[in-house]
Amino acid sequence: MSPAVVIPRSSKGPTLSSFRHPASPMSDAAPSVLPFLDRDHSILAFNERVLDWAQRPGVPLLERLRFLTIVSSNLDEWFEVRAADHLSAAQAGESKGPYTLRSYERLSAYAHKLVERQYSLYNDELTPAFSREGIAIVSHGDRNSAQRAWVREYFEEEVRPLLIPVGLDPAHPFPQVANKSLNFIVRLSGKDAFGRENEIAIVKVPRVLPRVIRMPAKVSGKRQLLVSLSSVIRAHLDLLFAGREVGQFSQFRLTRHSELAVGEEEVRNLRTALRLGLQQRHYGQAVRLEVAAGCSEFLSDVLLKQFGLPAAALYRVHGPVNLVRLQQVIDLVDAPKLLFRPYVPSWPRGLEPGRPIFDQLKKRDVLIHQPYESFDGVLAFLREAVHDPQVLAIKQTIYRTGNDLQMMELLREAVRVGKEVTAVVELMARFDEEANINWAEALEAVGAQVVYGVVGLKTHAKMLLITRREGKALVRYAHLSTGNYNPRTARIYTDLSHLTADPQLTSDVEQVFVHLASQSRLPRLHHVWIAPFQLQRKLIEQIDLVGMAAANRLDSRIVLKMNALTDEPLMEALVKAGRRGTRIDLIVRGACMLPAGVPGLSENIRVRSVIGRFLEHSRVFYFRAGQEEHLYLSSADLMNRNMLRRVELAWPVLDPQLRQRVIDECLQACLHDQRDAWDLQPDGSYKRVKGAEDPRAHGAQAALMQRYAALPGEEEVRTWT
Repeated sequence: MSPAVVIPRSSKGPTLSSFRHPASPMSDAAPSVLPFLDRDHSILAFNERVLDWAQRPGVPLLERLRFLTIVSSNLDEWFEVRAADHLSAAQAGESKGPYTLRSYERLSAYAHKLVERQYSLYNDELTPAFSREGIAIVSHGDRNSAQRAWVREYFEEEVRPLLIPVGLDPAHPFPQVANKSLNFIVRLSGKDAFGRENEIAIVKVPRVLPRVIRMPAKVSGKRQLLVSLSSVIRAHLDLLFAGREVGQFSQFRLTRHSELAVGEEEVRNLRTALRLGLQQRHYGQAVRLEVAAGCSEFLSDVLLKQFGLPAAALYRVHGPVNLVRLQQVIDLVDAPKLLFRPYVPSWPRGLEPGRPIFDQLKKRDVLIHQPYESFDGVLAFLREAVHDPQVLAIKQTIYRTGNDLQMMELLREAVRVGKEVTAVVELMARFDEEANINWAEALEAVGAQVVYGVVGLKTHAKMLLITRREGKALVRYAHLSTGNYNPRTARIYTDLSHLTADPQLTSDVEQVFVHLASQSRLPRLHHVWIAPFQLQRKLIEQIDLVGMAAANRLDSRIVLKMNALTDEPLMEALVKAGRRGTRIDLIVRGACMLPAGVPGLSENIRVRSVIGRFLEHSRVFYFRAGQEEHLYLSSADLMNRNMLRRVELAWPVLDPQLRQRVIDECLQACLHDQRDAWDLQPDGSYKRVKGAEDPRAHGAQAALMQRYAALPGEEEVRTWT
């Protein structure tokens, strides 16, 4: 039995009264103008908090590198999705509205500083630390003769056959440069084979080539030495241009706007239109240009002009232009001591091994807290349904399932054994469109009913419904989740899975599936709140009820946990409730536009961000007005798109013991965290909690890992990417 772990809990049953921060009744007549924070600035600030993990000396070295690459990956996505509107406004000289020349300049300056901090950390701290451990990415100038010979051989055999340098002239225009691909620009002297002085050439590097290569022991000795692909090519550029002299050169990487814009109401087949859109995604509007720090102004000017970018879009980096690819180092080196100690999740405590899950759900609901408890419990639920002859139908939503085939094969097997399988596949899941198209086609190939939800709305709800014949009745069992049906991310994201046989809750889920398939009107639901029809309104109603309780001097409390808070009507409702005296805690991992603690406006609101070893991902909404208490789990963040442009669910946890468990493990634990928490300041900055450097400080995730650690021998869990 694992040792006891203290996770603070309330002293009055299922309440959150123990979280005391001053509650000041305020008049609704007082000035109420509270300027919200900038969303994009808040997203970039989140990445500063992630970068803090890469800066911590106490974090294992390879994990520090992993967090560094996570920041780079996040920045890539920010540029791909968020930067284009600001850039276009800047180029048009816009001075009014959310996207202006000023907004572009301000965000560009912020991004440049963040990138500079990344490379400074990589060069000044991580690289020397790796060297002390006998691990190094060896540059051409530091390679000895044997290593240079091996690299030359690798270049000739593995790299050169895939490279086709393009000399620019009227017959050879600048080649198409794909989003985030590695390329070289070269300035040549002399004349080409036809006597012309075309001085600029481009070398496109295929994506199939690994960006980091481990050198063999015969040239590495007792050290673990690696070489970057860009260094391999850079050292042999002259071999690609016989008879010409290579002068200036630089690696470069272009980031393009990559949000798919498919006119869903104008296409007859969304899947076909998406496939065509995916082909063009890599060639959208250019938004950022990365070059080596030593790139000449002549070459950088050529590139900026070619891609129509202003000087602020140029990022000169002291190292590889794509830090994300350094994730390969983590896989290539053998150094377990430089990684987190592997965490093994327990089998879900609410499920008894060896007993049919259906029998267990007839007696009680079950919550699975991932990744502390294993996602295998969800797979076991589906597997039991597939092989149970009494199960007649399986319905599931598919949003971000990844490339893991376990659930796919289970659904395919269900079709093969004669069950009715319906899959609601969201084709517009950003950057997972192709994987989801493949899922849809594979399921259709075996006879599953595949639908794509509602045109114009993303189906973001996570639902799995089983219909089983029991005697003369049909009985439903459901799984609802705050996270995706993705076994990989279920090991590194914190989420809550809810298994239930509650007749009213499962009836609601059935009605939602019917609505998504038939697009018929939804009947009145018993417990579930659904977007875009009522979720925002129901949340505002709950917030207002709590605010009125506070105005009447009744005990009132709101605690909301989510990934982002950007929906203005919801923020306005929270400000109003806080001004009435409600104590409000918002646990927002990422972007938050609601400033906390502003005197006279939001002084009863506290905003906290928890950035841990695992990615905080669960959405939990708690409301207490006098003696009335409600706790909801949800697939939705409090963002405008989630409220109005997606199909989302929120559902109550009705069992008092399970409700208390969610309060303890998801809310109280985060609010008491003294290790990984950051508090939002009135000016929009974040401050790490006091005492965070103390190794004895309470960390919510560390405590839960200790509570739920499994027996040796099960699969490992490391951290999030």
